[in-house]
Amino acid sequence: MPPSSFPSPARTAAALLAGALLFVAAPTTQAAVAAPPAVHVNQLGYLPDGPKRATVVTASTTALPWQLRDASGGTAASGTTTAGGADAASGDSTQLVDFSSYRGTGTGYTLTVDGRTSHPFDIRAGLYDGLRADAMSFFYQQRSGTPIEARLAGAAYARPAGHLGVAPNQGDTSVPCQPGVCDYARDVRGGWYDAGDQGKYVVNGGIATWQLVNSFERARRAGHAAALGDSTLRVPERGNKVPDVLDEARWELEFLMRMQIPDGKPLAGMAFHKIHDAAWTGLPTRPEQDSQPRELHPASTAATLNLAATAAQCARVYAPYDAAFAARCLASARRAWTAAQAHPDRLAPDSDGTGGGAYGDTRVGDEFYWAAAELYATTKESRYRDAVTSSPFHTSDVFTAAGFAWHDTAALGRITLATVPNGLPAADLTRVRASVVSAADGYLATMGRQGYAVPLTTDGYVWGSNGQVANNASVIAVAHELTRQPRYRAGALEALDYLLGRNALGQSYITGYGEHPALNQHHRFWAHQYDASLPNPPAGSFAGGPNAALQDPVAQEKLAGCKPAKCYLDDIGSYSTNEVAINWNAPLAWLVAFAAER
Repeated sequence: MPPSSFPSPARTAAALLAGALLFVAAPTTQAAVAAPPAVHVNQLGYLPDGPKRATVVTASTTALPWQLRDASGGTAASGTTTAGGADAASGDSTQLVDFSSYRGTGTGYTLTVDGRTSHPFDIRAGLYDGLRADAMSFFYQQRSGTPIEARLAGAAYARPAGHLGVAPNQGDTSVPCQPGVCDYARDVRGGWYDAGDQGKYVVNGGIATWQLVNSFERARRAGHAAALGDSTLRVPERGNKVPDVLDEARWELEFLMRMQIPDGKPLAGMAFHKIHDAAWTGLPTRPEQDSQPRELHPASTAATLNLAATAAQCARVYAPYDAAFAARCLASARRAWTAAQAHPDRLAPDSDGTGGGAYGDTRVGDEFYWAAAELYATTKESRYRDAVTSSPFHTSDVFTAAGFAWHDTAALGRITLATVPNGLPAADLTRVRASVVSAADGYLATMGRQGYAVPLTTDGYVWGSNGQVANNASVIAVAHELTRQPRYRAGALEALDYLLGRNALGQSYITGYGEHPALNQHHRFWAHQYDASLPNPPAGSFAGGPNAALQDPVAQEKLAGCKPAKCYLDDIGSYSTNEVAINWNAPLAWLVAFAAER
């Protein structure tokens, strides 16, 4: 339950205490980890026509010889390093290897620099095909309210449906509000479990849903929709003539619409902020074994606008496949927009952190801008255009160095306006598109100043920093769509290098990928480190990543004094560095789908 994916004022004392209590029940031991090789590469590999760069940790200030060797040990390419200098985020002294000019393909390559050798890696065109499917499969395995089938997820990950009211579950089919919030119960089954906990949060579900649907919308514009089409993912709906990624996103969209307050009730049209257990569950707790009562938390303007934005996007993208569902989405979006306008200041507090993340948000102008942009792109109606153009976010810089996040969503509206045909005046549209390209240039400049080429500044290593890397890389990729300039594709791909091992720890943060992948991510079912009868997280699960704030007891004990880019621990108890979450896997899935396109 990441309370924030970003500088974390929403990380409350109550939530920290809850995490500490979970820590008491969880193991704190971790096997000693060997020091990473001094030559840091993308441990999965490189695309033949993409950038191929590596980072060498060395005290040398002179150029060093390097050799790219194939699986037989033969020298495929060679050259000398270039200066990288001191990398502030990690404290490492670095040099760079660039072997991008090599266009051969194969498996088992290694890179040797000054007698030190990297992990092996591949160079091939289909490099990201498997990860594209696995990063998307994460969402199926996080589904609530449906059995997870062995034929789709593998025997180790199969489980009964969670939270359908089958004992000991009290279920999500008739959930009451917290005392004083409402006097009725709602059927809010379905959706995705948010993270390592089993809460469901509209604001985190909103951004994750938008990114999955946007990945398909972008691929369709680029002529690559078939790669995300029907029968491309391991989901029960495969073969229904609807793109599988849209089937997956629909599972969450249906839940988001169930969270909308019905007509005839106070605050009709608003959306409840979240639903989760009344108290924190221990670790591990399989979903179907959770005996906690579930509660709906007060409606919020932010949640309502997340519903408006994602339902409006749904109406546009799903229309060719299911016109009735698209119409239902649009009706829900319109109701949510009207309700949010009538109740613009119902703000989720940071203090509501018992049993689940608070997801507090005291600024909702960005959500208004995002929702208006989606409604305008879908309907072309003047009232939504006026809401877009009158918003202060429309002419401000919505792309920060840290990147967009669940509580900072104006950039999502800007991306939609820049890429989806609409009726904005030509000069306005030019400015909107230029803002995306300018943001991408900023992220590329940040990468260029670093030894590991990360689109994050030194102070950007916060809770969920890996998600922020993927978000910023997606902005770079959108700039490539807008300009077709190769440097933007190269920058987005190089950000993936960081996530797959070209980083200060030599750590792949994605389970199942790379020679040294994350293994013990924080999760209540994928909890092998705690209970040997349970599995480790499935391939394609994405760790939150380095967090300089050290916001859990395991990190505080074992990482004291760490440099920001090294504040990560592959331990199930380190929830502030090693949890999984839908809003991190969603940009990973988006980015890998882009990278996998031929």
